[in-house]
Formats: sequence, C-alpha cells, structure tokens
Amino acid sequence: MMMMGETWSQLGSLIATAMFLWAMFDKYFPHHLRSLILSHTKKLTSFVYPYIQIKFPEFTGEYLKRSEAYAAIETYLSSKSSSEAKNLKAVVVKDSSQPVQLSMDENEEVTDEFEGMKVWWGVKKIPPRTQSFSFYPEMEEKRYYKLTFHKSHRETLCGKYINHVLQEGKAITVRNRQRKLCINNPSQNWGGYRSTKWSHVTFEHPASFDTLAMDSKKKEEIINDLIKFSEGKEYYAKIGKAWKRGYLLYGPPGTGKSSMIAAMANYLNYDIYDLELTTVKDNTELRRLLIETTSKSIIVIEDIDCSLDLTGQRKKKKEQEKDEEKKDPASKMAKGEEESSSKVTLSGLLNFIDGLWSACGGERIIVFTTNYVEKLDPALIRRGRMDKHIEMSYCGFEAFKVLAKNYLDVDSHELFATIDHLLEETDMTPADVAENLMPKSQNEDVETCLKKLIEAIKTAKEEATKKAEEEARLKVEKEEKEKQEATQEDVKVDESLAKDVKENGVDVVKDDKTLGKEVKENGVTA
Repeated sequence: MMMMGETWSQLGSLIATAMFLWAMFDKYFPHHLRSLILSHTKKLTSFVYPYIQIKFPEFTGEYLKRSEAYAAIETYLSSKSSSEAKNLKAVVVKDSSQPVQLSMDENEEVTDEFEGMKVWWGVKKIPPRTQSFSFYPEMEEKRYYKLTFHKSHRETLCGKYINHVLQEGKAITVRNRQRKLCINNPSQNWGGYRSTKWSHVTFEHPASFDTLAMDSKKKEEIINDLIKFSEGKEYYAKIGKAWKRGYLLYGPPGTGKSSMIAAMANYLNYDIYDLELTTVKDNTELRRLLIETTSKSIIVIEDIDCSLDLTGQRKKKKEQEKDEEKKDPASKMAKGEEESSSKVTLSGLLNFIDGLWSACGGERIIVFTTNYVEKLDPALIRRGRMDKHIEMSYCGFEAFKVLAKNYLDVDSHELFATIDHLLEETDMTPADVAENLMPKSQNEDVETCLKKLIEAIKTAKEEATKKAEEEARLKVEKEEKEKQEATQEDVKVDESLAKDVKENGVDVVKDDKTLGKEVKENGVTA
C-alpha cells in the first residue's frame, strides 16, 4: 500500500514537472526554435502514428464570414451527433424549417463510414492566448472540426469522401430550408446598413398540381418537363447551355396563372423571386438583381405586357409620341418626369433572360405571365427564351371535375352532365367556377352548390349572347356610319368638281373668243 502511494506521488510529480516544462517552453522559448522542435517532433511521431488529421476551421477567408465547409459538415453530422454524442450543442439555424439543429459540443467525437473505411470526426476549440474584450468572442475561440482517418485511405477520403460530406450537407440545408417569396427593393434602399436588394417572406402557398384546375394530360406534360429540367445539370453542361428554362403563361384573367407558378415552386421545392420591373431604374440594376438571386428559384415577371413598353408596337408608339410632343411641348416635360423612374429596355431584358448574365448561377426558371400574348414583342417570347408556352384557358369539364373534388369532395353527380354541356357552350374562368362551387354557409350542400354553378353559367351565357349581339349591332352601325361618311365625302367631291368645271368652262369660252379675235386681226394684218 505504501509502494502504491509512492508510485502515484512520483507520477503526480512527473506530470507536474512536464506541465511546468511545457508552459516554460510555450511561453519563453523563441518562436522559430519552438516551431523547429515541434516540426521535428511531428515527423518522428508520424513513423509510429498511422493516422492523418484534417482541420476545418469555423471562420476563414473574409472577415466575419463563417466557412461554408464548416457549416456543411455541421449539418451533415447533425443526425450522427444527436444519436452518438453525449454532450450536444443547440445551434439556431436561420430561415430553416428546423430552426434548432443539434451538433457536437467541444471535445466530443463521432464515427462515420464511407465505402467500408472508418473515419472519426471531432470538435475542438483553441482558447485565445490573451484575455481581451471583443465584440465577437466566438471568433477568438477558433473552433474547428477535425477529421481523422488511416493514412492508407488518404486518396479516397481526401477526394471523394470530403466532397460527399460537403455536397450532402448542402443538400440537407436546401431540403430543410424555409422557402422564400422575394420581391425586389427600390435601388435607393440598397445602400443602408444590412440592406438587401430583395425582401422576403416565408412562402406558404398551398397550391399543387393535384389541386390545379387543368386538363390532366396537360398537367402531366408540364410535370415531366419540370422533372427533366431539375435533373438536367449534366445535360445542360453537355449541350453548352445555361441551366435555366423559360415559361410563358398566357390567358384571360382568372385562369390560374399565379396558381400555376405556386404549384411549380412547391413541386420543385424552389424559392420565388417576384420581379417588379417598374421599380428597376435601368439595365445595370436589372443585372445586379439577377446576380443576387439563388439557384433553385423561379424568377417571375407578372403581366409583362403592362410592366414596360415591351410590345411589338414600340416603334410606332414612339413615332406617335414624337408627333404629340411637337404639338404640345408641355406634355413632353410631364411625360419625362413620369418615365425617368425606369429605363429598362427590351435589349436589357433579353440579356437578363438569355444573354451572358443569364448564366450566372444555375437551376433557375424564368416565368412571364400575360393576359394578351399578341401584344408582346416576338423577340421576347421566342423559343430559347420562353422555351415552353402554356395557355391557361377557360374552364373545361376536366378542370371542373378537379375543382368539384377540391371544393365539394365529390367525384361524380347527376348534374355533371348538364354542367359539361353548358361549359362547352360558355366561356367561364376557373376562378368564377370555384367561387360558385364554394359553400357560403353550413346549409349549402353539394347539390345546392352545383345548381348555383349551373345558374351562374346560364347567366354568363345570356350575358355573352347579349354582348355578342350588342357588338354585332355596334359593328353594323359603325359600318353604316362609315358608308354614310364615305357617301357624303363623295358628294362633296362631286360638288367641288362641278363648281371647278363650271368656272373653268366660262374661262375657256372667254379665252376662245379672245383667241378668235386675235386670229382675225392677225389674219387681216397678214
């Protein structure tokens, strides 16, 4: 027992001596000598220690910028940490569907396996050498992840495994992120502290292709196109095109263009950037906004025919404006004040969607919507820019059945045949059909709502008939008026011509008498 006590005493004295010597060495030894000794010590230990260690610091590169690799590793190891580590740390993740993420605390270690090779991950922290006040104490502590593996696996783990960890960590972040609906801020608000070019809210629109009122074959075609695009990274690189796709949604108001965009975003798990062109001053600002968008996003310009002068009649319109300005200079000054807010040109927009700047980033979908596709410049909507044109038409019977299932939870009814017949004869938007199908009180059942829809379709049919008759009557009146005006114009021309002939006829008679007299005189003289 006495021998055991002496052994522990000697061991304690040895440890204390070693710590004292290490402290003296670390504090008072010259830096270049200390580095030289440590370097040779590591070389000696490498002969007997067959493991390699790689450090991934939390902060690196730009000041105050957290390493993307560190964040990806932390996300990748989150599930393993929560199941294996004993000491955990809760990390608040911004803009995520899982706002709290569990990670390893300092000096913890978990294992991972890749293609049969075992690796060890640990978290370490180096405390600051001096105690000083700092606004960012977490940066002074220098945390890092340490990857340890056997040196025989160096080639595979240094390449494939690390890339796998980083890609998987980023993919998990994308899957867990809180999707955003963004809108561009006016440029005068870009320069403030922590200001951004885009403001966002959480995107929570419930639309899906299952609830979209559209023909099933057309929906399937769009879904297949979206899947092909989202999985086409290597294909687009192979054919030498930017990884983007353009969709033109056109049709009357109320046909579901906005719902289609929401369904596309929900299906692909993409963010939405709602670009308001009227707040963009010029083409340079438009490019800067594009650079700030992220991949896996849909860039939307709604009602593009109303946003700017991008129609095929722009040259004709400019000529008319010049004529008006010559007549009324005051209108030129007033118009100049109105138009000074936005100078985005058609050329700038074309470069935005199809030029060199469109290749900045990848996996983006650009969507234009319009109620009047015929007004748009053909250069803007040609294939290659707007790759897929989707007509959002009036409600057909297939679309009605989707709406009936959504609103009334019914697949068939005896009144469906009547509605089918009426919809073939009448144009009614899905929005109007949905409004009539929606129960307005607890007393309204399926049959009541369907009868209400039938009455609404009949009313719309009557109104359409009256409108067509009125348009036909106005057209006839217009044609008759034009004929009368043309007849009156012809009468005026005839009267004017007759008057000129009468006056010219008198002059001719006078001239003939004068000429005869002169001939006679000349003849006598001759």
